[in-house]
Amino acid sequence: MRFPTKDLALVCSFASLYAVLSSLSFSPVIGATGSSIKIATVMAPLLGLILGPYLGTVAASVGGFIGWSFTQTGPFSFLSFIPGAATALCSGLVYMRKGSMSVALYSVSFLALALYPTIGPAWLFPYFLWFQLVGFIVLVSPLRSKAADFMHRRTRLQELCLGVGVISFTATLFGQVVGCIMFEMMYWPTIYLETAQWRILIWQPLTFVYPIERTLITLLATVIGVPLIEALRAYKFEIGGMRTDAALRDTHRTD
Repeated sequence: MRFPTKDLALVCSFASLYAVLSSLSFSPVIGATGSSIKIATVMAPLLGLILGPYLGTVAASVGGFIGWSFTQTGPFSFLSFIPGAATALCSGLVYMRKGSMSVALYSVSFLALALYPTIGPAWLFPYFLWFQLVGFIVLVSPLRSKAADFMHRRTRLQELCLGVGVISFTATLFGQVVGCIMFEMMYWPTIYLETAQWRILIWQPLTFVYPIERTLITLLATVIGVPLIEALRAYKFEIGGMRTDAALRDTHRTD
């Protein structure tokens, strides 16, 4: 049984870790001078896996905002925590087998990005959307449910890697979609570029840059997440807000 005080302690602990990682740079943000992707981006999908969709989202939001408060850096000012929070939400939903909700959120966000008035990539450079479309295909495929199944039971190391990798992949791409929407909303009124310049200077250069970034994030999240989850399970930590198989067996023995 879980208590609010335990949830609060978990959120505070992981939010603090996330805030620290928010100050460490991972990669520059193309198209946003002086901004960079933080190492916390790698932790974002793991927050959803470890804490569940809702506590993970809160931890990413609080930690991201605190991190911004200290560094005062981020492509979206004090709202820079939102893509990471969206990533944690998506990974948590997939882990909890809430497939229809995760697919709906991804679909709406993807269409909002693609069809954004005037500067949406669907109008200017549809090829930009190719890797985000790959993420959507994975999300609606049986691979999503298979990954969730691997995460919910004791499996071989290869299967756990696949589970963490697939969920992190779809979640980090969802966070990237949300970030792109925010970029459109916040920079289109202030960056005085012609639509053709948006295609040449923004969408085209990013077409093969963000897939590399998201692939690296997925790989790092898998490398870090698998041993972390194994260690937490060894101490019978309730991954994703649910009891592990080992914990359930111990409970049955007690009963």
